[in-house]
Amino acid sequence: MKDFIQHNQKAWDTQAKANVPWSQPVSSELVEKAKQGIWDLYVLPTPIEKEWIGDIKGKKVLCLASAGGQQGPILAALGAEVIVFDLSPEQLQKDQDVATRDQLHLAIEQGDMRDLSRFDDAYFDLIVHPISNLYIDDVTQVWNECYRVLKTGGKLISSFYNPVVFVEDRNAECKAQGLIQPKYTIPYQDQRDLSSTELDEKIAKGEALVFGHALQDLLGGQTKAGFAIIGYEEAWQPNPRFVIDDYIPTFIATLSVKLNKS
Repeated sequence: MKDFIQHNQKAWDTQAKANVPWSQPVSSELVEKAKQGIWDLYVLPTPIEKEWIGDIKGKKVLCLASAGGQQGPILAALGAEVIVFDLSPEQLQKDQDVATRDQLHLAIEQGDMRDLSRFDDAYFDLIVHPISNLYIDDVTQVWNECYRVLKTGGKLISSFYNPVVFVEDRNAECKAQGLIQPKYTIPYQDQRDLSSTELDEKIAKGEALVFGHALQDLLGGQTKAGFAIIGYEEAWQPNPRFVIDDYIPTFIATLSVKLNKS
């Protein structure tokens, strides 16, 4: 399936309509508290350190592949100039609905996270990129684009899964016995690693196709692009899906700063 982007867009449109957890907008109460300076921001199941954000009033912020009405509205309520960029029109509509409901100023842009060519170089002060790069094939393209559109000294907050979650066999019998049976190698991708029957079934169900990127690309890719990783957090999966989730925190978040390559 060559056009996985189009498929994933439709899959996330469907998830947004179903109000899955990452498609449930923040409440008016939380927006109002943020306007008063009382807030939390989530790119993990747990809130990130507020120092990662700092004072962003008047700053230009890109919420990258971050629609769903969660991060963007909080950042806008804090006074940032926010653009929410996402592949899914239905996810973007969540942000628009919150902005209309709570009289927030934010812009929405639909597109592929690997291509930020519509934005000028050194335009943004901050990029917030919550777990989403498992839906594209080359995460290094994302880091390179983030580096380009950030100002020198600008910050990138990103989150992703520890790739160990993609190694495990999803066999129900193993899970029932609490056994971890390695089956897949990293980097992982549905289109290569699933059998033709499994892949056809996943596509027929309308489930998004995923890629398990290596830490070499998730972390090393940031430093190669020109970022310095200055903050690191992990979080446990609150609703374990795989056996490994009970043994290691499988969510990772990083805070990176754009260095001047010259």
